[in-house]
Amino acid sequence: MEGGTSGVVYALKFSTLEGRITMAALVIFSLLSWTVVLNKFRQFRKARKKTEQFLTAYSEGDAPLDVFTKGLVFDGSPLYDLYATACEELKKQVAKYGKRISSHGMNAVRVSLERGMGEANVSLESGMIVLATAISGGPFVGLLGTVWGVMDTFASIAQMQQASITAMAPGVAAALINTVIGLLVAIPSLFCYNYLITKTREMSIEIDNFAAHLDNVFSSEYLSQNGEGKTNGGLPLVTRVEKEAEVLEEGQHTSYPLTGTPHPGVV
Repeated sequence: MEGGTSGVVYALKFSTLEGRITMAALVIFSLLSWTVVLNKFRQFRKARKKTEQFLTAYSEGDAPLDVFTKGLVFDGSPLYDLYATACEELKKQVAKYGKRISSHGMNAVRVSLERGMGEANVSLESGMIVLATAISGGPFVGLLGTVWGVMDTFASIAQMQQASITAMAPGVAAALINTVIGLLVAIPSLFCYNYLITKTREMSIEIDNFAAHLDNVFSSEYLSQNGEGKTNGGLPLVTRVEKEAEVLEEGQHTSYPLTGTPHPGVV
């Protein structure tokens, strides 16, 4: 390049207003993308560290609720957030039914686990839409600026009636810089997106596995063997079912054995 001027500087020097607006939009895309990337790296690093600390404390406990009852907090760990959500619901059900809770109470705990899983996955995937938009939209925005710049260049040449390489070069170079910037926005975002989505899936699997573990442990420790707990009045629900079955069985003695049709004269 004449005078030692680089191609980028030369293109920027002759860029039009439309081209500069396009480049400004791409720079904003790039800043947003890198902000998301840095925040996600920081989030995953903290989540991994806090999760290891939580699992160590959880494994050292004598009971499933030890970490919760001791008031230990591991902010940033999705597994801890899931655990805390389930323990809050389990605490309510234990207060309602006693040490052994009914199947309805355990279903409420399972619902809280599913809700915690959903919230954790949403948190892990937050911001990824920005990277996806930069990957898919960056090159097209750059291409728009390039096409627009080439169109203006040919329009100017037609007005000057001078179709030479010297007349075309500045405008075409200024137009092509938009595509270059668009690719510079999209390519790093693509690599970071693929890495982050892989880490998100790995952590989602850990969350699912830990939720299944909590379901199994809570069911073993707190679910009534009959699958039912006590009502607020203190009477086991299974006793009521047994009594109803006895009444039905007595009614069968006054009816035909197979169909259950009452004998003539039996009301």
